[in-house]
Amino acid sequence: MKKSIIIIAVLLIGVSAYSQKKWTLTECVQYALDNNISIKQSELDLEATDIERLTALGNFLPSFNASAGVNENTGLSFNPITNNAQTTTFLSVSGNVNVGYTVFDGLRNIRQAQRAKISKLSSQYRLDKMKDDISLFVANSYLQVILNKANLEVLKSQNDVTKQQIRQTEELVEVGTLPQGDLLEIKATDASEQQSIVNAENQIRISLISLAQLLLIKDYENFDIQDEGYGIVDSISDKSVDEIIGKAKENRSEIRIAKQDVELAEKDLQIARGAYLPTLSAFFGYSTRYANSPNFTQVVDPNNPTITQQIGVVQGTGQAVVSDFPNTSTIEVSADPFIDQLYANDGISYGFSLNIPIFNGFNTRASVKRNKINLERSKYQLEQAELDLESTVYQAYVDAKGSLKAYEAALLALESQELAYEYAKARYDEGLTNAFDFSQAKLRYDNSKINLNTAKYDYIFKLKVLELYFGIPATELKF
Repeated sequence: MKKSIIIIAVLLIGVSAYSQKKWTLTECVQYALDNNISIKQSELDLEATDIERLTALGNFLPSFNASAGVNENTGLSFNPITNNAQTTTFLSVSGNVNVGYTVFDGLRNIRQAQRAKISKLSSQYRLDKMKDDISLFVANSYLQVILNKANLEVLKSQNDVTKQQIRQTEELVEVGTLPQGDLLEIKATDASEQQSIVNAENQIRISLISLAQLLLIKDYENFDIQDEGYGIVDSISDKSVDEIIGKAKENRSEIRIAKQDVELAEKDLQIARGAYLPTLSAFFGYSTRYANSPNFTQVVDPNNPTITQQIGVVQGTGQAVVSDFPNTSTIEVSADPFIDQLYANDGISYGFSLNIPIFNGFNTRASVKRNKINLERSKYQLEQAELDLESTVYQAYVDAKGSLKAYEAALLALESQELAYEYAKARYDEGLTNAFDFSQAKLRYDNSKINLNTAKYDYIFKLKVLELYFGIPATELKF
């Protein structure tokens, strides 16, 4: 019983510890990279290129094939050993071994091996790009949760101030310093703030669920993030837009993928042109056979080894011409042993085969032209990718600079609204202004804090986008 209680306690502690876990941004990004379905599919595409490479390397090796056959014949059949027609039932066995090797095929095997290497590199770049995109998407969702939590803290903090003002106003109303309308005004503000707090809590829950779904985590209730320790870390503020664009062209996967596509198209064109050249192949074959049917052979009669037969006549005299011949008779003998027949009936063949292409209905010519078009298309796509990247990086640069200015303006606005709020609060405490004017000043101050949070995390995200284009890996971005 004690043992069961201990086990249950340990499990409950483990569940509690898991439920209290707060995910950091690094953990979220790494978890997404390890579990995202699209990334797993890209990893399978990368593994598939290994198969392509294996096939290309296999083309350099000789082909080796072996075959064997067992047949039972009944009735009139040709004996595979004697090649005589026999009306009988016999069992025959045959075996063949063939080796082939392509000596020259227009360098197509070499081009295929080179193409497989390029294809693998292209798939790796596509996987890297997808990892960058997923990492940035996770970071954006993560920052959205932090923003919502920061806004909630602002609303709660200001609502605490409102509740304090309600208590102060109630005292002033009781002594007749302030009218009852001021108390009702502040209570209405409190109700409005309570509603905003509920909405903010819902936004946090929705953004957490969105992030959990992105990470493929189904325990929405216990999922939470570490919302402290994330600030503005700027590592490229001193870089010019031209320098960032240059780095992006060197490091971004979009350009690398487009360059690999050009190289793949060049290899495809070389492979297609290889069909114009002759193909030289070498071959070697070995075969043997066995049959269990009886054979017929000629034997000399030991008692009368020769016989005399006339073979002609002398022209003119008519005298007979005779000669001695072996006195033989045909007898049936049993089949030779299996191993003996395999040795006796084997044979080999070897040689070279030259195939010279002369005319194949313009198929080769059409294939070459088609690959020329694909090569030109891939070159245009590379040029377009460079233009798109340049435009995108420039836009990201402008967005980051604009977000910085918006953040700085929000700081100034917050300072101004804070001073206005403090002034309105002091006047309200002294009874020099009414509750409506005070609540409006407080509302503007609250909104300035929320606007600052929005500007801050918008700038952080756009700054990280720019750093990613500069070549900083997604997993090494600093927040």
